[in-house]
Amino acid sequence: MDALTTAIAARRDDLIALTQDLIRMPTLNPPGQDYRLICEYLETRLKAAGFTTELIRAHGTPGDSDTYPRWNIVARRDGRSGGDCVHFNSHTDVVEVGNGWTKDPFGGQLADGKIYGRGACDMKGGLAASIIAAEAFIATHPDYHGAIEISGTADEESGGYGGVAYLAEQGYFDPVRVQHVIIPEPLNKDRVCLGHRGGWWAEIETFGEIAHGSMPFLGDCAVRHMGAVLTAFEETLYPAMAARTTDMPVVPEGARSSTMNINSIHGGQPEQPVDYTGLPAHCVPDSCRIVIDRRFLAEEHVDAVRGEVRDLLEGLKRDRHRFDYDLREINVVLPSMTDRNAPVVQTVAAEIERHLGKPAEFVASPGTYDQKHIDRIGKLKNCIAYGPGILELAHKPDEYVGVDDMLDSANVMAGALARILLPQA
Repeated sequence: MDALTTAIAARRDDLIALTQDLIRMPTLNPPGQDYRLICEYLETRLKAAGFTTELIRAHGTPGDSDTYPRWNIVARRDGRSGGDCVHFNSHTDVVEVGNGWTKDPFGGQLADGKIYGRGACDMKGGLAASIIAAEAFIATHPDYHGAIEISGTADEESGGYGGVAYLAEQGYFDPVRVQHVIIPEPLNKDRVCLGHRGGWWAEIETFGEIAHGSMPFLGDCAVRHMGAVLTAFEETLYPAMAARTTDMPVVPEGARSSTMNINSIHGGQPEQPVDYTGLPAHCVPDSCRIVIDRRFLAEEHVDAVRGEVRDLLEGLKRDRHRFDYDLREINVVLPSMTDRNAPVVQTVAAEIERHLGKPAEFVASPGTYDQKHIDRIGKLKNCIAYGPGILELAHKPDEYVGVDDMLDSANVMAGALARILLPQA
């Protein structure tokens, strides 16, 4: 083993402990819990390694409040002389736990070489691996050129507006300041992720008229109108989306086509608290709402994505008695793709092949991640996702990250630092 690989191997127990510590902080989003706690933990850790740190609150961003402030950390360590800056960006928030766990979701249990917990894979294992990679590189090569930055950012799971988007607006991802960005999302240790599909989120509401449930003919059922919307989706929109494919190397295979998820549906009376023991009133619902999550391809234009749904709804309004609706856009994210020949792509791919002994696979993500803000707001194109973890485990019960996968990824990250920040013979 070379000196860098030896330094990382010697930090195995530290890597495990660091990952466990991060998992044991339940940084749930929503609502945005314990963001300050995890930033202060990272600040203590990174200051000990010689980093200068900033804790930055994203005032006024979605979700930011005095109860749940959106805190971020940016840490920087300059080398002995000028040169490029390599930035590792990880989000610190995790999604809800959900049902079906057999392990403590915030226990950080180590079993059979795997560390379990919500966020283990997505993406506290990647954050820990990037810290170990940077610390081992600094210890092995203290005279490096340029700079290393590590950030822990908020709200990626809800769009990243209180995290990377805010930092990009403040200039933290200006190409004059930062030249290479690696986001340790769990795309598997032998893959370089070049970008992601687009996303369009919207709420559709259908309207009716309230009446007594025993005389529904005197009212108009908004839920039945929504049923017509769902039927039109099934018969028209879903087959059309399935027929479209992309040249983006999206994984898994099912995401090579356009997709749409019905995130939620609600019609009629508000749901009562769990301790309510009464019976429902007998009313015809005068409103029904769904939230849709439409993922689109680089080959599709967002205006066409919007128009496709609106045309379907307008057709129902024309043909269905008393049908009326409202369509409200919630959010839109355009696709993002880094060129395969970009410096950070080629550097990380070379280290994957060197360390793992096989060529890197180039992929794109089915879901969006914070590259969108680095690309669109920061105007920094030299950005990829690369990190340990199995993509399909993200947001699942008994989520885990493999220790050996983290060590391999740390070696690749540290090797990338060496290629960029050390004089080449």
